[in-house]
Amino acid sequence: MNDKAENKVEELKGKAKEAVGNATDNEQWQAEGKAEQGKANVKQAGEKIKDAVKGVRD
Repeated sequence: MNDKAENKVEELKGKAKEAVGNATDNEQWQAEGKAEQGKANVKQAGEKIKDAVKGVRD
C-alpha cells in the first residue's frame, strides 16, 4: 500500500477510536484517536509537500 493510503487508513482508525471513546466516555480512547488523526494529518501534509516539490522538479 502506498503512503497516502496508509495515512488515510491511520486517520480513519483514529476517527473510529475517537468515536468509540466518545460513545463509551473513554477519555483514553478519545485522546488516542485524536493523536492518531493528528499524526496522520502531519504525514498527509508531508506527502503534499513532497508532491509539490516533485511537481516543481518535473
